[in-house]
Amino acid sequence: MAEAGGAPVITVDGPSGSGKGTVSQRVAHALGWHLLDSGALYRVLALAARRAGVALDDEAALADLAGRLDVSFEERPGEEGVRVRLDGEDVTAELRSEACGEGASRVAALAAVREALLERQRAFRTPPGLVADGRDMGTVVFPDAPLKIYLTASADERARRRWRQLRAQGVEADLAALYREIAARDARDASRKVSPLRPAEDAVQIDTTGLTVDEVVERVLELAAARGLGAARAREKS
Repeated sequence: MAEAGGAPVITVDGPSGSGKGTVSQRVAHALGWHLLDSGALYRVLALAARRAGVALDDEAALADLAGRLDVSFEERPGEEGVRVRLDGEDVTAELRSEACGEGASRVAALAAVREALLERQRAFRTPPGLVADGRDMGTVVFPDAPLKIYLTASADERARRRWRQLRAQGVEADLAALYREIAARDARDASRKVSPLRPAEDAVQIDTTGLTVDEVVERVLELAAARGLGAARAREKS
């Protein structure tokens, strides 16, 4: 099923910690499609701004920097996710930091920044298809996507997930502080004037609280197959 952009798209939106990143990666792998981690673009911009000494509230300077970013995404065969390079340097691990996540949320609220990155995100739409992970993939970036997913989970659950993730990486973290950060990010993302976090009107909403990643992935693949999106490849890999 080809859409206006030349290839079908499955969008996976939702708040931080809802599981959309892992789910998107596994769905893309199952279908043999490309993956767009839109959040990584904003994290890269926040990191580049910090290195260049650009304030995270300087909208004009950030938009200019966004238009000049030397960023690339490399798929890693046999591994989940992609390797992200900024100016040729592998910054994948650094982008996972809480500082980059917080910075990404701040720069993503700026209209000029979002406009500067819009066409770069749409350029990922190439055959055989694209799974796009973010916060406004279904509402703004790919509004004609044939399947839109919106994942959510309670703030408590998302804070616990992040806490477990950090502990697994050997990083000490305070669960209460993580909950406050997630709640604050939710409020900022939902209330921003440009592309606020919300499900598209035609999105399928899935509450991932209490569900395993495999269960969520299977549900998304079932929805994709029902729409004729990569059905044969998904069955082949299941």
